[in-house]
Amino acid sequence: MSRVIDPAGPLSRFRPRRRPALVATVLAFLTSAALAGPAVAAPTPLPGSLTDVRHSDGHITALLTVPGAGGAAGIDTGSITARVNGVSAPVAVTPISQERRVSVLVVDTSGSMGTTGMATMSSAVNAFLGTVPSDVLVGLVSFSDAPRLVVAPTRDRQSVRTAVGHLKAGGETTLYDALLFSLRQLGTGGERSLVLLSDGGDTRSQHTLAQATADVKSSGARTEVVAFKTDETQSAVLAGLASAGRGSVAAAGNPTAVNAAFTAAARILDSQVRVSISDPAGVQGTQDLTVSALASGHPVQAASRVDFGVNTPDPGPAPSASAPAAPPAAPATSFITLPLVLAFCAVFLGLAGLVFALLAPSLQSARERRVRSIEDYVSGNHASPGEGGRAPSASSLNEQIVGLADQVTAGRASTARTALLLERADLSFKPGEWAVLRGCAMVVVAAAAVMLFHSGFLTAVGAGIIGALSGVFGPSAYLRLAAKRRARKFDQQLPDVLTLVASSLATGFSLLQALDAVTQDAAQPAAKEFARALAEARIGTDIDQTLQHVAERMGSDNLRWTGMAVAIQRQVGGNLAETLRTTATTLREREALHRHVRALSAEGRLSAYILIALPVAMFLWMLNSNYAYVSLLWSNPIGWLMDGGALIGLVIGVVWMRRVVQVEV
Repeated sequence: MSRVIDPAGPLSRFRPRRRPALVATVLAFLTSAALAGPAVAAPTPLPGSLTDVRHSDGHITALLTVPGAGGAAGIDTGSITARVNGVSAPVAVTPISQERRVSVLVVDTSGSMGTTGMATMSSAVNAFLGTVPSDVLVGLVSFSDAPRLVVAPTRDRQSVRTAVGHLKAGGETTLYDALLFSLRQLGTGGERSLVLLSDGGDTRSQHTLAQATADVKSSGARTEVVAFKTDETQSAVLAGLASAGRGSVAAAGNPTAVNAAFTAAARILDSQVRVSISDPAGVQGTQDLTVSALASGHPVQAASRVDFGVNTPDPGPAPSASAPAAPPAAPATSFITLPLVLAFCAVFLGLAGLVFALLAPSLQSARERRVRSIEDYVSGNHASPGEGGRAPSASSLNEQIVGLADQVTAGRASTARTALLLERADLSFKPGEWAVLRGCAMVVVAAAAVMLFHSGFLTAVGAGIIGALSGVFGPSAYLRLAAKRRARKFDQQLPDVLTLVASSLATGFSLLQALDAVTQDAAQPAAKEFARALAEARIGTDIDQTLQHVAERMGSDNLRWTGMAVAIQRQVGGNLAETLRTTATTLREREALHRHVRALSAEGRLSAYILIALPVAMFLWMLNSNYAYVSLLWSNPIGWLMDGGALIGLVIGVVWMRRVVQVEV
């Protein structure tokens, strides 16, 4: 019996049973690998943006923007899906080319840009204009010391190119003001976007970063930022603005990168579609809207918040959380500016003063009213019995205001000094009238200072305080200066007056007749002051006392000594004319010595004036040339300490130098 040898080997009888199992195992492994592979290697969705979001009549319309999609053709419209609070919603796509789209280029033209930066900016704008879709309205805003609308939004690309070529660099930076200004140029409807070229610096805006960020976010306008790299680049500021405007930041450190960033910003406008989403059943209140799509093979996801109202089956005109219902403008608080508040305060104070003036007669006591009636009767201002009192007039109102000021200033030591200075300066004001004048000056100068320096809240407040102090102390300084000049002129005339009196006495005139000759022949102010002394003497006042009154009124030590000499001569006897000549000679020699001392100390006084004015002049110059540098003096606590130390040192230096150059004779 022969054996049949299987060429395949002794185990060949088992293979038909194991081959199907092995194949099944391999297929299962490959299938699981295929299923597990995409879950692990799924790409991260690109960030998209939803702008111009509106909800009405049971539908949501929004503009889907996909950065880097390479045009609207790169978006697979069939892959667009939407979910409202996790619930799928039907989506329809409509063309975007028939809608209004506007983009405003906001470019920095401050001095930090320089010639090279301006050339780079001009090239980048031309690259943007060559790439942006033809239906998009393009505007141009530049900002340096203040924002300026160079070209209003238009489809005329050549006008924008021409305007860019004429821009020059210079001045400070007002980035925040420029953003708020540019938002107002975008209008209200359709797709609105800003393309900002800046390093993020701001030196003299009236608005703050918080205000600019809030306005960009509430406007619904998309903001694309090109971060121009300089030594002062503030990346955090630019990133915050781009985030508020649902845009992105493109860093650009050279002209090529700037051109590429502007071109990318233009291509974003070419990759937009309008989506219309039906409301899911039962959705109400504010919900999350998520739109997903494929753009050039990459997944894209964009999200926004939508207010569906309370009753979705019968939707009304519900406000949209993302689409503004009004033109993007500055916040409501920006219209209530500090100058306006101060103006209202000034009007309120004026009305309050008017009311107090009108009520002042009713607030008088019975004794004061009786005295006032007697004064009016004596002066002839009493009313007839049938009139029932005087009718209100401008003069009576002025009298009531001045009377109120007299009541406020009565009994103060400063009031007597003010009255003496008014007489010495020969100003026809009463202390009450002078107080009213100082109050008016304080309000007017403070309001003028705020109107001139209102670049910021702190600056306006500081200007108002300085203006108010100037209004309070300015008239006082003028009064002291006028009184000092008139008294100085009187002292200079006194030797000649004494010589004239001595000559009159030598010819046989009495002292009163000699003083009368002075009133007729002497110059002012000596003639007027001696006329008052002569009038006092004629009504019974002793001549020695009248001369002392003139000396006190004019603050003249020379006349006080002359009065003492006259009083001694009248008591002990002697030649009064010779005494007055000797006194006049002494006063002339003393005046000559005084002038000689002033001539010798002129160099020191001039040096003191220059040293006092130098810090103030340097501060004003730095305020105009480098505001950011000098603003640290009031925006930083260390700067406040430096201000206090500088003021204390300045006051000490002024007092010291004044003591050094002031020589008493």
